[in-house]
Amino acid sequence: MLMNAPATFIQSYIDDLNDALNQLKPRAALTRIQAAWLGTCLTGILLMNSVCWAKFERASLGDCKVAALSWGFRKASIPWDWLLRVSVVLILKRYGITEGVLAFDESDRARSKSTKRIYKVYKQKHKGSGGYVNGQTIVLLLLVTSSITVPVGFFFYMPDPALKQWDKEDKRLKKSGIAKKDRPIKPERDSAYPTKTEIALGLLKEFKVAHSLIKIKGVLA
Repeated sequence: MLMNAPATFIQSYIDDLNDALNQLKPRAALTRIQAAWLGTCLTGILLMNSVCWAKFERASLGDCKVAALSWGFRKASIPWDWLLRVSVVLILKRYGITEGVLAFDESDRARSKSTKRIYKVYKQKHKGSGGYVNGQTIVLLLLVTSSITVPVGFFFYMPDPALKQWDKEDKRLKKSGIAKKDRPIKPERDSAYPTKTEIALGLLKEFKVAHSLIKIKGVLA
């Protein structure tokens, strides 16, 4: 498959997205170059069924270079939070959705065993092999309606490394017979590593602000 221009419906979506951005937050509107980059990426995801700059370059016969695609993702001042918010607004409006049920879910995504550069990656138990692997945990907020289920928020969870290390050492000392008063005190949780409950409450607050007109009939977690 060749990828020389965004699919027509993707271009229409980006145009609608930019119009909505201009209405809600004018300074967040995409530039011409940013809109073209996003159109290329969405078309590539559609054709390749993956997010891979190298595959996008091959599909475009070299017109879209890996370095340029990667730079656009890492360096361009694209308002990602607003893109998600406005995208959800457009979907709900298109399907005429006015109510639903909010549901929380989480997903562990295994990554390379040696990677340390991926955001919020940490050592996880691998259910398939029984061993360990580096991975990410994503907490998702879904809006479940009578017609569709759509993700409306997400956040990456990661255990507090200091608390994790303390727990490991505390168990070792306890097994060795060391009394609690002689073991290190449990450290305070770092706010950079919120619990899943704290993440869920934060996502609920964000949804309420962004989609206050949607009637929520219940919350599942």
